[in-house]
Amino acid sequence: MIKRTLEISQQPVHLTVRDEQLLLLAKEDAPKRLPADPPGLLARVPCEDVALLLVEHPGTTYSHAALVTLLRYDAAVVICGRDHLPAGLLLPFSEHTEVVWRIHDQLALRRPLRKQLWRQLVQAKIRAQARNLPSESNIRTRLLALAREVRSGDPQNVEAQAARSYWSAYFGDLFRRDPDGDGINALLNYGYAIVRAAIARAVVAAGLLPALGIHHANRSNAFCLADDLIEPLRPLVDAQVHELADAGQTELNPSAKAHLLRLLTAEVVTAGQGGPLLVALHRLVASYVHCLQGEARRLEIPVALPCVPDVSSPLDDVAPGPK
Repeated sequence: MIKRTLEISQQPVHLTVRDEQLLLLAKEDAPKRLPADPPGLLARVPCEDVALLLVEHPGTTYSHAALVTLLRYDAAVVICGRDHLPAGLLLPFSEHTEVVWRIHDQLALRRPLRKQLWRQLVQAKIRAQARNLPSESNIRTRLLALAREVRSGDPQNVEAQAARSYWSAYFGDLFRRDPDGDGINALLNYGYAIVRAAIARAVVAAGLLPALGIHHANRSNAFCLADDLIEPLRPLVDAQVHELADAGQTELNPSAKAHLLRLLTAEVVTAGQGGPLLVALHRLVASYVHCLQGEARRLEIPVALPCVPDVSSPLDDVAPGPK
């Protein structure tokens, strides 16, 4: 069953829990003690069905039990700030029985394999960017050629070269990517944050430490691994934002947010099998675990539907081997 994403942005609510179900109560009617059917009940959702809770309205309040129960069922809780963008992420401590060994494997990841995995992520990102462009586009052809030029560790920063061509071709010559910008940039930031949170949830559920990345390494970033794994998935967000922009929707309003939240249930293909992105993220993380354990050397990266296989370079096929 596909777990649910809940968004609280339209009105202040009080979140509490009863009988393993999350109760959303109208704020003014939130009781101190819950009767069998509390007044002001807006919704009742089984906690085990929740994958992601996104809270934007500043008047929202929580009971301690609600947060603890959501975490016990492996839900992620995202808190948004005044700019309506995610400001923080609450994740469960994994109860995975092999968590110590998983972290040991992360720490033992050898530099050659680390660089090969980063190469795969960069290549997949550039090819996904190319798929967002029309088949007759010269920039699409250029991006596919650049993807074949990526070497282990991307020492020539081909990723940045591709980005310079991609953004102007996809959103127009006047567009400049700005992580702090508004309009289309704000839509992109919001979409990226949603997917990043879902990846972080999958990482923790697999018993991995999200602070230990493949390429990203920042002492102030607790989610380096999520920032690595999101790279080839960013073009999925770009495509959703492009749809909104084509429809004249360039502001981060409730309608746009609802559209972007549907990213998590978008159909993708992973290693030849279709399914929603939320499920595919767990397959991606599982493939990374297999690489850590020396059982594989390729990541199973989700690809948007419809997808057409791209011509790979001879270096794309790497035989399995030890770490």
